[in-house]
Amino acid sequence: MVVSGFAARDGWQMRPCRPKVLSTDQRTCKAPGSHPGAPLNPLPQNPAAASGSFAAMKSGPYRLQFGCYVLAMMADNIEHVISYWVVFQKFHSPALAGFAVLSHWLPFLLFSVAVGGLADRLDPRRIIQCGMLLFIVASSGWGFFFLTDTIQMWHAMLLLVVHGCAGVLWQTPNQLLLYDLVGPADLPSAVRLNAMARYLGILVGPAVGGIIMLTLGTSHGIIFNTLFYLPMLLWLFWAPVRDNSVAVRRFAVRGLADIVLTFRAIGTQPTLTAMTWLAGLTSFMIGNAYHAQMPGYAGDLGHGDPGVSYSVLLAADAAGAVLAAIALESWGRLKGTPRTAIWLAMLWSVALLGFATVPIYPIAITLLFCAGFFELSFNTMAQALVQLNAPHDIRGRVVGLYNMAGLGMRAFSGITVGLSGAAIGIHWSLGLSAAVLLALLCLLYGQATRKAVG
Repeated sequence: MVVSGFAARDGWQMRPCRPKVLSTDQRTCKAPGSHPGAPLNPLPQNPAAASGSFAAMKSGPYRLQFGCYVLAMMADNIEHVISYWVVFQKFHSPALAGFAVLSHWLPFLLFSVAVGGLADRLDPRRIIQCGMLLFIVASSGWGFFFLTDTIQMWHAMLLLVVHGCAGVLWQTPNQLLLYDLVGPADLPSAVRLNAMARYLGILVGPAVGGIIMLTLGTSHGIIFNTLFYLPMLLWLFWAPVRDNSVAVRRFAVRGLADIVLTFRAIGTQPTLTAMTWLAGLTSFMIGNAYHAQMPGYAGDLGHGDPGVSYSVLLAADAAGAVLAAIALESWGRLKGTPRTAIWLAMLWSVALLGFATVPIYPIAITLLFCAGFFELSFNTMAQALVQLNAPHDIRGRVVGLYNMAGLGMRAFSGITVGLSGAAIGIHWSLGLSAAVLLALLCLLYGQATRKAVG
């Protein structure tokens, strides 16, 4: 088997160099303590081929990662539920609520590529563990200030920033870890299942957080929440080691310059360029900003108790995403291509456009369900395409750039959907954003089609 190398001059301008021939042992990833001939994930001859329903679940290490990921994501959402509730009761500050959104997404915008560069050079397991420790510090900090009743505005802002930085240390290295756990053939399955795990955490987290608040109280409850981060933190000490023979060069981390260099590095690869643009456009124009407006939509639809309607609308969006993961895993025949991912994103924007304009509650629920289905479908397909097509030497930076576009740009969706909603109404703001996004995606689809034909 041959793995192509890259020579780098003038930044990361890559040229093919003499390939490196790997030995039999080098073609496999091995768990710590395994004997030299014990393969974990042999690199397949056809990495794009699907390998069956729920293929990633056939890997024991991935199953452990999946369970730990669900618990950590649940803990993340529990912390949001408890801390946002107490902070709202204490300060009643819309400005602090806005800062909470910015502090959550801006670290992805500023540091995703740098963290990806670190994951290229260092063990991604240790970077994820740093993220878990920061989550524990944040939850413990909230608990201390709640117990002593000494929390001030700047305390809350500091802990929100710590929580946001923990997220960026977790997500990009965790995506690289998936590649190490299951290999290229089962990577699309692993990405879909991890996205399902994320939505399971979003579904279960608020409910568990509410139960913890009722039984333990806010102070002890948020300290108890730190226990849910421990499985991921501890499992990573025994998680399988990456195949270090695949990356033939390591580049120094250069901070913000990495962003420009990574853009240049993927400029000649249409798939990476299209999927990064797809992630950036969808996040900038809409992202998940409409979730924050959901109480307003529930009230405007006027169907019974607004609180119950609000919960049903959120549940419909998340349920659609979970069903998408199950359906795509069970069916396994939807070919992952840039144009397919863009088509699914276009359907997502159409569903949200319909949701913004329809006044009938059952139809609104159906459209949100469809939106959740399409959102998970195009996001997981795009992420898998990025990982499968990223050069081995800079996979972390390329995935970091994708996360910068897909997660970091969500900080600005609060303007396109949120602030404009205050000026022209939440239905108009979401509808116009969805319509503009649909037009931009049509242009992106046309560009992807021309490059595919050419």
